Amino acid sequence: MTVDKWALPQIDADVLWAVAEGRFYNPHDVLGQHRVEVAGPKKKADEVVVIRARRPLAREVVAVLSSGARIELAHVVGGIWEGAHTLGLQDYTIETTYDDGQMWIADDPYRFAPTLGELDLHLIREGRHERLWEVLGARHLDHAGVTGATRGVAFAVWAPNARNVRVVGDFNSWNGESHAMRSLGASGVWELFVPELSVGQLYKFAIQTHAGNWVEHADPMARQTECPPHTSSVVAHSTFTWTDDAWMDARARYQPHASPLSIYELHVGSWRPGLSYRELADDLIGHVHYLGFTHVEFMPLAEHPYGPSWGYQVTGYYSPTARFGSPDDLKYLINRLHEAGIGVLVDWVPGHFPKDEWALARFDGQPLYEHPDPRRGEHPDWGTYIFDFGRNEVRNFLVANALYWIEEFHIDGLRVDAVASMLYLDYSRNAGEWEANQFGGRENLEALSFLQEVNATVYKTHPGVIMAAEESTSWGGVTAATEFGGLGFGFKWNMGWMHDSLEYMQTDPLYREYHHRDITFSFDYQFSENFILPISHDEVVHGKGSLVSKMPGDHWQKIANLRAYLAFMWAHPGKKLLFMGQEFGQLSEWSSDRGLDWWMNDQPLHAGIGLEIHDLNRLYLQHPELSELDCDPAGFDWIDGGDAPHNVVSFVRYDRAGNALAVVANFSGTRHDDFVLGLPREGEWVEIFNSDAPSYGGSGVGTSGTVVAMAESWNHLPARAQLTLPPLSVTYLSQPARSLA
Repeated sequence: MTVDKWALPQIDADVLWAVAEGRFYNPHDVLGQHRVEVAGPKKKADEVVVIRARRPLAREVVAVLSSGARIELAHVVGGIWEGAHTLGLQDYTIETTYDDGQMWIADDPYRFAPTLGELDLHLIREGRHERLWEVLGARHLDHAGVTGATRGVAFAVWAPNARNVRVVGDFNSWNGESHAMRSLGASGVWELFVPELSVGQLYKFAIQTHAGNWVEHADPMARQTECPPHTSSVVAHSTFTWTDDAWMDARARYQPHASPLSIYELHVGSWRPGLSYRELADDLIGHVHYLGFTHVEFMPLAEHPYGPSWGYQVTGYYSPTARFGSPDDLKYLINRLHEAGIGVLVDWVPGHFPKDEWALARFDGQPLYEHPDPRRGEHPDWGTYIFDFGRNEVRNFLVANALYWIEEFHIDGLRVDAVASMLYLDYSRNAGEWEANQFGGRENLEALSFLQEVNATVYKTHPGVIMAAEESTSWGGVTAATEFGGLGFGFKWNMGWMHDSLEYMQTDPLYREYHHRDITFSFDYQFSENFILPISHDEVVHGKGSLVSKMPGDHWQKIANLRAYLAFMWAHPGKKLLFMGQEFGQLSEWSSDRGLDWWMNDQPLHAGIGLEIHDLNRLYLQHPELSELDCDPAGFDWIDGGDAPHNVVSFVRYDRAGNALAVVANFSGTRHDDFVLGLPREGEWVEIFNSDAPSYGGSGVGTSGTVVAMAESWNHLPARAQLTLPPLSVTYLSQPARSLA
């Protein structure tokens, strides 16, 4: 059967040439197979199937139908071949013979229907496709033809301003003329299913801008990338089997506000340099178990081209960085942590992205992911672009990304970076460099709406997951519910506590009484938000020195100060976060270019810090007084917050059952003998912790064992006790309610 038997419909020559050159917006309209009615040899209308294929430089082209029939195709123009038959729509392959006699048999990408449905496209336009990664990007799947399914890769990308889009990769020698994508209309999505492609192949999207230029970009939705400095996307398909069902079931019931939450923050590349995701598992689990932290928090794991950015300038929002292995390797690490009872948080950076021309920037030749107005779309401090939070598809890209990490990688929470930079239109801008919102204010209303949406969506779909904001201003309601106008975060980093308390601790004890407000001010606003107390990487870089190096005095005093500070932090209302290296008092400032100074654990004074954290976390788990009412004023009462002359701060923590834990911190450099302390109840109080204990490297001169509180009012409380306070120390005293007669 040949094309000569029918007078087939003519296609405009310009269209044919555009298809031949791989620059037609809907090549599927021409290529592939199509039913047409034509006048046959006897002048009657026949229903004919036309097959067209693009095979430049071919000598002969034959379509081999699934029924076995062979349809010879004739050359039309520019490498476009055409044939027809009356055997109905069938699956087929294209058999091509070249002048050198070589024959190639391949499936035809243009015989397949779109891999996205109308509902998908509608949800994308509306910005409501919560599983965006399942329809965009590169997906290795079985796609139905006429009678059977074919394995291959479905490519789809959002590029509404593009004139044409092609897929280029190692499978087509980076020439996309034979893999031009089709436009799916007003959605701005371009799509192509390429049969017979396999996992692991490299690709990018070649995009023709309205100016006519062709630019190549990595896939914004790529689930795997080449290892930097290479920039291609990689076709990925997970084969990982999760075995953390027990953890995930428990997580759904987890109530973080009323539970212990102590977080060990780390940078994968410099924790123990050279370890992959899989190799990291044993060492990290052993270390975190010893220290007793409930969670780890990884600095950003999404792909980023510039290592010294620490991951905060993201180019692959859906791709774990390939520096340490594959996506399944990361899943292995998280699975192992979950099996060991350790939660996993990850830093997430939805506020801005770098200007690398091969990534998100000016993706289809015009501002797309970034806001088009540079007053809103460019960050003056970081040299990055700011997302257009008011655009449905961009907001969808980010909301779905949060869900992607939680669902696909079982992440237990996201710490959202630089929230303040998102909330304020005048952030780091001078007068005249920013434009007010529609009401004349400085608030970025679109970013506010986005944050509310992502938090509400995560908490609705994934109970027990944590959303935490790094937010450094006095914005009200960061952790208030969205239905009451709040941002809807579960927690906010208490940057004020961090700044003030470190200012106090860096002051020589001789002068601390004049700075007493620095160590107590956080208690005034402690219950205005749900707080995490962070000592993060930001405090030990850029000339700030390590945590122990901030402390005054000689070496012993520095470490005693650090032990007291950590004990105060664990007793203070709020969840805990500590950056790696501080658990053994690393002396040098952190650098992402080298590993931690693990050898310092061989020094008894430094090893004592880790032992103290081990004990603090053990007490934290055993005593609900330290966590159960973290976000409730009923869980806290002052003993004395105004004893500046002695540099003493004292308070009581309670749980719901009425158990009490008294905390007394002596931040002076001198020992206080016969110190009188008010307590909420008379009777015996047990010293359960002292940061000056000899096992930690302390002097051991404090109260040991028990103290007895007499029924005599002191510090506005009904009982009083007398004890010895070592210098630079924090003491915990416990009196369980159940021990009372």
